[in-house]
Amino acid sequence: MKRLSLLAMTAQLALLGATGAALAQDASAIDVRILAINDFHGNLLPPGGIKIRDPKDPSKQITVPAGGSEAMATLVKQLKGANKNSIFVAAGDLIGASPLLSALFHDEPTVESLSLMGLEASAVGNHEFDEGKVELLRMQNGGCHQKDGCAGPRPFTGAKYKYLAASTIDTATNKPVLPPYHVKEFEGVPVAFIGLTLKDTPSIVMPSGVAGLKFEDEAATVNALVPEIRAKGIETIAVLIHEGGFPTGDYNECPGISGPIVDIVKKLDKAVDLVISGHTHKAYNCQIDGRLVTSGDKFGSVVTNIDIKIDRKTRDLVQAKADNVIVATETYAKDPEQTKLIEEYQKLAAPLANRVVGILSASLTKDESPSGETTLGNLIADSQLAATATERDGRAVIAFMNPGGVRTDLPKKDEGKVTYANLFAVQPFANSLVTVDLTGAQLKTMLEQQWINQPKPRILHVSKGFTYTWDNARPVGDRVLPDSLKLNGKPIGAEESYRVTINNFLSDGGDGFSVLKQGKNPLYGLFDIDAFSAYFAGNSPIAPVALDRITRLN
Repeated sequence: MKRLSLLAMTAQLALLGATGAALAQDASAIDVRILAINDFHGNLLPPGGIKIRDPKDPSKQITVPAGGSEAMATLVKQLKGANKNSIFVAAGDLIGASPLLSALFHDEPTVESLSLMGLEASAVGNHEFDEGKVELLRMQNGGCHQKDGCAGPRPFTGAKYKYLAASTIDTATNKPVLPPYHVKEFEGVPVAFIGLTLKDTPSIVMPSGVAGLKFEDEAATVNALVPEIRAKGIETIAVLIHEGGFPTGDYNECPGISGPIVDIVKKLDKAVDLVISGHTHKAYNCQIDGRLVTSGDKFGSVVTNIDIKIDRKTRDLVQAKADNVIVATETYAKDPEQTKLIEEYQKLAAPLANRVVGILSASLTKDESPSGETTLGNLIADSQLAATATERDGRAVIAFMNPGGVRTDLPKKDEGKVTYANLFAVQPFANSLVTVDLTGAQLKTMLEQQWINQPKPRILHVSKGFTYTWDNARPVGDRVLPDSLKLNGKPIGAEESYRVTINNFLSDGGDGFSVLKQGKNPLYGLFDIDAFSAYFAGNSPIAPVALDRITRLN
């Protein structure tokens, strides 16, 4: 607690001192404050915290409780209050892959929350396209959901902020599906904010989500807009981009960074002054190619505070510095408007969360057999295979689920009735399913990685039809018997290719399964919770299946 108190005091001093105050007044320049977030993903309630270097022991890390709209709104108000020339912007993925409270209402609560905070402009992220162009336009303009109708406490009027989509082109009109940039004047001097998402969005979103759209190169899109923007007398240009990098330092520094954002920034026209990024769920405060480049972690745990100076006469940016401020829940009071909004939706969510989706004939647990199987894990793997097995959905023949993604047991109670909230408690991360091509040899490598550099054996849950044997007496790295891998009784060929479903956490090498990053031809599908719910609805009553997919020797 002493560590957190010290951090809280530091944050308060920062707001009152150098990081909280505007840059020193200069009659020839205008001081402007830009506040930025990214990858909020509907986390209206605090999702946990952010890991940072321990101020008392740099060799260690501590977790600071942070995030949520109530504390973030308070921080934003404080930071904006220190400079009348302020704007609040975002770099995408504000919605999508959201917790139950927001997801149940198709993220309308999140849009309302950010509108209440005074957000003015946001780039679209890949998750803004999860439900397609029509739904994205509804997020902007308001109206009832095309399938589920109106379910909120009031008519949904859409975002008060502007979504920007410079590189997302509607193939029917050959024009951006949303405005490419937003201009705001500060004491008569205009600043442009170009917004766009990563060009690879079609490869990480369901095909239906990007139907009728094309996604153009990030740097080329920005550079093509520069002459148009400068022709309007605008010399200060910021880019809000939903693409990012991977830093090596702490949350507010950048001793080294890699990833797509580095090459993108280097290709940008020199007229672009600063870049606010996202997508990788990392926090950094960098200089790349002589420009400020920032990112604010994820889930509302950080607000990036950028103070810039603009020459009144030339309208050029002459100075820029940033500070990633942690939205520490022990430091910032709950904003009453946000609390009221959350309580309104919590009241409505109760009956929706408690709706029965299926029947359980016996309890399902996380209890592991000697081989590492669980009744709950097998069922989840089966549900993911079922959701991706058709030609349209991925042609998957095998599915794997990481055990860490299964958070709690599913006990039989209330005559076996299972609610959506029960299932969401089991799988609360809203991971997307991804179906990829993997060879038999890569599958063998993946299975060996269950023991390599793991704190304990991390046995993946496997879908029906796939079987293998591992020997506890063999050395790590060679525990799986090569000839034991079979699909529906037929040996897995080392050189053969198989369509395999995993979640997006695993596909990015999560939990040490680095070989899964080599998967080819990815097709993104449902969220895991939706696949789980659909399986219950279509196969009830659900009974535990036999734990006979993995065999352990010794």
